[in-house]
Amino acid sequence: MFGGQVAAPINSPHLRRSGSRAVVSDLGAELGNGVENSYVHPLEINGSKNASIPLVTAAIVPSPTLLWRFKCATWMTIIVPTSMTAYLYLYSNGEVSLAASQPVLLYFAVVMLLIFPFDIFYFSSRYYLLRALWRIVLPLQAITFSDFFLADILTSMAKVFSDIERSVCRMVHRQVATIAWFEADSVCGSHSVAIPLVLVLPYLFRFFQCLRQYRDIGERSALLNALKYSTAVPVIFLSALKYHVLPESWTNFYRPLWLLSSVLNSLYSFYWDVARDWDFSFARMFKFNKSHLYSHLLHGRTWVYFWVIGSNLILRCTWTYKLSAHLRNNYLTVFTIAALEIFRRFQWIFFRVENEWNKINSRPNMQLSMNDPSDDEVKLLSSSAGYNV
Repeated sequence: MFGGQVAAPINSPHLRRSGSRAVVSDLGAELGNGVENSYVHPLEINGSKNASIPLVTAAIVPSPTLLWRFKCATWMTIIVPTSMTAYLYLYSNGEVSLAASQPVLLYFAVVMLLIFPFDIFYFSSRYYLLRALWRIVLPLQAITFSDFFLADILTSMAKVFSDIERSVCRMVHRQVATIAWFEADSVCGSHSVAIPLVLVLPYLFRFFQCLRQYRDIGERSALLNALKYSTAVPVIFLSALKYHVLPESWTNFYRPLWLLSSVLNSLYSFYWDVARDWDFSFARMFKFNKSHLYSHLLHGRTWVYFWVIGSNLILRCTWTYKLSAHLRNNYLTVFTIAALEIFRRFQWIFFRVENEWNKINSRPNMQLSMNDPSDDEVKLLSSSAGYNV
C-alpha cells in the first residue's frame, strides 16, 4: 500500500494486547503486486497458538480492551461540557439557584459512575482504576508498574485536584454562582491553606511508594527517587507562605528560598525523566545513530529524541508555576501551563512504557514471544522488579 513491505518488530510493546494487536493482511496479493509472502508472523488461529500465517504488512489497530477504555473516558468527558453548557444557560437566564446545582449534579454523577457496583458501563475498567487508586493511597503491598505509573500521572494533575477541592468547598459553603467565588480571602478563596495541602498529596503518594519500594528491594535508587518527589514540597509550601507572612519577609527571605527550591525541583525532575525513566544517560544522548540502543518504533528519527528532551526541560520548569499558589491569579496562564503539563506527561508516557518493556525483555530467563500474547499485559502491569520505580 505504501510502496514496500513492512515487518512489525516482534518484541514491540505496541503490538501487545495491552495497547494494540497486530492485524495481518496480504496487501500485496490484494493489490495484485505479486509480492511473495516472505514474512511469517505467529498468531493464534482457531485456538492454536503454534499456527503461522504469511505476513506482508502488519497494520496496528486498537484492541477491544483499549477501545472500551476510550469509550468509558469519552462518555465521562461528555458529561463535563454538558454540565458547563447547562450552567451557562441557566445562569444567563437568571436561574441562579438551578445553575448552582449543576456542579453538584456533575460531581455526584461522576462519583456514581465510578463506584456503580453492577456489571455495566465497563465495570472491569472502573474496578481496575479504583483498585489502582486504592493501592496508591495505601501502598501496603509491593509496588507494581501500574501503581507507580498511574501515581506519576496524578502528579501532573495536582492542580486538577486542587481545583476540585476548591469547587467542593464552594458547594458546601453555598458560594457557587455568587460573588464570593472571586474573593481570594474567603473560606474557599485562593489564599486558603487547603490549596497547598491538596497540591502536595500526589507527591506524597509517590514519595511513600518509593519508600515502600526501597523496603521491598533495598535499592538506593528508590531513595533517590523519593528525594526527587520531596523536592516538590518546599516549592508548594513556600509559595503559599506569601499570603501568611509579612511582605518584607516574603521578599527578603521566603521568595529566594522558593526560587532555589523551584530550580532544584525542576532540574532534578528533568534529570530523572531523561536518565532514569527513559534510560537516556547523558553519555548516550549523542549516540542516537546507534539504533540498537533505542526504540524499535522511533530509532533513526533523532529529532524526536532531541525534541522530547528539550521540551521536557522547558515544561518541567514552567510546571513550577502551577505548583505555586501565589502565581495563580492569571487564570488563562494557569490553564495554558496545566495543558502543557498534560502534553509533557503524554510524551513521557511513550518513552517510559517502552523503557520498561525493553527491561522486561532483557531480564534473564524471560522468554516473551507472540505465541502467548495473553500474558503480556499482565507481565507489564505487574512488573515490580525495582526498575527505577
